[in-house]
Amino acid sequence: MSTSVKQLTAAKRVQGGKGAARAVRRQGQIPAVIYGGGDAPVSISLDQKIASQLIFAGHFLTTQFDIDVDGEKSRVLPRDYQLDPVTDRVMHVDFLRLRQGQQIRVDVPVHFSNSEASPGLKRGGTMNVVRHTVELFVPADNIPASLEADLTGLEIGDSLHISAIKLPDNCRPVINDRDFTVATIVAPSGLKEADADDAAAAAAAAASAAAAGKPAAKK
Repeated sequence: MSTSVKQLTAAKRVQGGKGAARAVRRQGQIPAVIYGGGDAPVSISLDQKIASQLIFAGHFLTTQFDIDVDGEKSRVLPRDYQLDPVTDRVMHVDFLRLRQGQQIRVDVPVHFSNSEASPGLKRGGTMNVVRHTVELFVPADNIPASLEADLTGLEIGDSLHISAIKLPDNCRPVINDRDFTVATIVAPSGLKEADADDAAAAAAAAASAAAAGKPAAKK
């Protein structure tokens, strides 16, 4: 499933530099830039409130936008944004201009489903998420909103690899030299401690038997 295209209005900025950016922020705007697609970069400003709501709502970096810059529309994808380290206020946004047929790299969130069908989780195991997102090469006009990882049948000690996740058409992982792990089902702490105690007891019995010149009793 790909993300829907949202609409955004911006104004072109004539001046660049830190001083001009500070002036834009004082006016309740966010400085931003549109680049790529074979055209020259365009400096723009966004409404602070609207842009902040979009960013903090989630999935911002996988959502396509049609940005209207003084009447001229561009299809773009957010590539990065900067937050003030103290206030978390949005300070700047970078947009990549998209072209039909273009392949781009994007981090796609992983959603885990059917946890109730995992025997390992039912036994008290815990899901250890190795990758909350997976970086993919995807078509610019068909960016998936998320990937679904099915936990059905997973036992304690099992791993879920990228090969177990169905990828949308024409999408492929950036990492292609191995079947990397996305999540694992690990034993609960109580079970780990019990296994450790059993192992310690077995080792002690073996050591005692060796000291006495007798083979350790088999269980």
